[in-house]
Amino acid sequence: MAAIVLLIILAAIIVLLITLYNRLVAYRQNANQGFADIDVQLRQRNDLIPNLVATVKGYAAHEKETLDAVISARNQASAGRGSDPAAEAVLGTALGKLFALAEAYPDLKANTNFLSLQGELADVEDKLAAARRALNSAITQYNTARESFPAVLVAGMFGFAPMGIQRIDESEQHLKEAPQIQF
Repeated sequence: MAAIVLLIILAAIIVLLITLYNRLVAYRQNANQGFADIDVQLRQRNDLIPNLVATVKGYAAHEKETLDAVISARNQASAGRGSDPAAEAVLGTALGKLFALAEAYPDLKANTNFLSLQGELADVEDKLAAARRALNSAITQYNTARESFPAVLVAGMFGFAPMGIQRIDESEQHLKEAPQIQF
């Protein structure tokens, strides 16, 4: 009789370990999907920028410096694949200057191509912000599950490392404020 009770307890512990392990794997995969979603949004933004710059070039050919800065920032951000917050911050500032340049050209502001591209870029930026919020939620859920008892025992045994929340660091603090545009 004691052997049966011991087997039942052992089976319950094994089922609990498997359940906890699978739950941690699912949460980790959700967080990894969040990183992939951000990468998709960054790629889409980087694909839109050359079209936007080409449209603006047609109206503001003599503002080459601003346009070159946007392309350079886009290339830096694209090379980092979203892992370089400073490059993303520089790109955000350059895009702000590009839109300020558009304000100086009324014909450009009325151009349907420019308006369409600007709308698409704004949509991508909104999706990027939403993807970052979703990622942080998934990371929080993963870390909470990882640190709760008894999952913390399983997490330690199977190498489930904590993940860091995506925050705006000092290099991106200027993103909280409207960009200062000077030509």
